[in-house]
Amino acid sequence: MSLVTRLILVILVATTLLGVVMLFTYDIIKLEWVSFMEIQPSYKPMDKPLPVAANSIPIEGAAYIPGMGDPVNPVPADEISIERGRILYSVNCAMCHGPNGEGDGVVGGALINRPANLTGDVTQSKSDGTLFLTLSNGIEGKMPALNENLSVRDRWDLVNFMRTLEPTQP
Repeated sequence: MSLVTRLILVILVATTLLGVVMLFTYDIIKLEWVSFMEIQPSYKPMDKPLPVAANSIPIEGAAYIPGMGDPVNPVPADEISIERGRILYSVNCAMCHGPNGEGDGVVGGALINRPANLTGDVTQSKSDGTLFLTLSNGIEGKMPALNENLSVRDRWDLVNFMRTLEPTQP
């Protein structure tokens, strides 16, 4: 074998080995390429949602008008509304407020600020509009706002269901 042939063979083997090593390190060493999408201002999901534009009205219509008092419940508390509210409650609320609404949910027990007892006089004495606003806006440091996750109708159905909650007997 001539010297040139040996040199070509060594270069070929070295290139093949380097290629195999690069294949195995692809997931470890990643090169970031700058693209125009990465240098524009943007928001990640659940990262400080932008406020609603001034003078805008949601597609469903205005849920309530600030400064005009508590809204009036437009949804009758019929079987359909209460059943929808029960389903929504089991998905969105029961983990903190408990299956019977007594503030003893699985997640609620681990929180520093214990969730409200929805069957108690304090909650049940509030107007439907107050409960709706609490669901919509949340309580800072205690309960998240549900206005982005639930439609206006969903929140009224939850209010109607909350009215059916009664304390369990000891």
